[in-house]
Amino acid sequence: MDNPSTVATSPSGSTPAEAKAFLDAHPAIEAFDIVLTDANGIGRGKIVRRHELMSIFEGGRHMPISILGLDITGEDVHDTGLIWDTGDGDLRAWPVPGTLVPLYGTKPPRGQVLMAMYHLDGQPMSSDPRLVLARQVELLAARGLHPAGAFELEFFLLSNERDADGKVQAARAVLDGRRSAKTEVYSVDHLHGMEPLFSDIYAAAKAQGIPAETVISEYAPGQYELTLNYRKDVMRAADDLVMLKRLVRAQARRHGVTACFMAKPIETYAGSGMHFHVSLQDDAGRNAFTEAAGEKWSPKLLNALGGLIHTMAESMLVFAPHANSWRRFVSQSYAPVAPTWGVNNRSVALRVPAGDARNRRIEHRPSGVDANPYLVAATVLAGIVKGLDEGLDPGPETTGNGYEQATAASTMPADWRAAIEAAKASAFLKSALGPDLHRTFVAIKQAEYLRVARTVSELDYHLYLHEV
Repeated sequence: MDNPSTVATSPSGSTPAEAKAFLDAHPAIEAFDIVLTDANGIGRGKIVRRHELMSIFEGGRHMPISILGLDITGEDVHDTGLIWDTGDGDLRAWPVPGTLVPLYGTKPPRGQVLMAMYHLDGQPMSSDPRLVLARQVELLAARGLHPAGAFELEFFLLSNERDADGKVQAARAVLDGRRSAKTEVYSVDHLHGMEPLFSDIYAAAKAQGIPAETVISEYAPGQYELTLNYRKDVMRAADDLVMLKRLVRAQARRHGVTACFMAKPIETYAGSGMHFHVSLQDDAGRNAFTEAAGEKWSPKLLNALGGLIHTMAESMLVFAPHANSWRRFVSQSYAPVAPTWGVNNRSVALRVPAGDARNRRIEHRPSGVDANPYLVAATVLAGIVKGLDEGLDPGPETTGNGYEQATAASTMPADWRAAIEAAKASAFLKSALGPDLHRTFVAIKQAEYLRVARTVSELDYHLYLHEV
């Protein structure tokens, strides 16, 4: 490896000029969050002082390799090979261009920059989720295709206090303290109670250049959805989602409520998804999924759907990475339960939205909001490439109620443990994530599974204490 002092050019493409321009434009900012996203999608890093920012853009910042080998609680997972197998040495994190932004409402004022991990010689660290997505984007570019996309963010706003039974409950309106226990889906008046919070979310998003758009009241008390504008650069779309989750959580906290990104926080209501809209542009900027005159569907669209259907079962650990993720897959809860596709149909896993053919895209619906957007996008793109390369057929379109037709097509893992085993054995997923991140991710999920499996819960006592 090179001596750290000899690597002077940022492998991420960041430049000191970006930092200098930002500091000149924001003289009041005193500190910065430097944020590296791990396999679970958790932002890990440091808060640095203002005078340290230029040195980070000039020479990166040393961080331990083990930061990418942590479980959901922050504990080391030794089977990742990223802890003592490497001596827990330092690698170097570099800023992600375009992600140096102010943090709205902080006192004293702070900023934020996303980071990506590289070896000391500047080579990409292959267990960094963002760089795994970058690799899939590069592979598509070599085929003359460029992915565009956007994520949807569903989440709950919960009270900081539990109810009388110890369960989480929807937050009171920050405007007047009212609490609703009803499913007020698409209610505009209901949104007004959270208007001060959403105003701050929009202001924070604007400050960070995040194209946050429509907000709706979703299909459960306290559940909301924010949509993001479509990006021609799918890397930026994933960055948008990572940054939006951070700012929603921060603004909710400032208003005295909890933003919850669990896939299924309330057992009697629908969970929260992270639908991923994706299309491919050719080198001339044309949508490769748009059908030609006389075609019902573009062959590339059908092959892409075929690839996603054929790889969905072995990829489910990426889309549903936690124990709680699997509680979301309940019939007629707007979460897909089989590898199906359809047009303008929300009971399928892969939805082709109706509308202008020039905007033709796939809405990938299996992922929960608890999934890592970089890994979701990387896996989806790899599935699309497989479908294109092998000319895979998606099978017949599902019409009507996809839940009723799910059993015949169901090759999906039945639960979290089955998803871990499927992912571990998957040559496709190993190729999609790369062997290093595949090992890291599966090892982390196995460690988390064992933690959950050996835990004796209150439900155990309720069911069995006086009965067996």
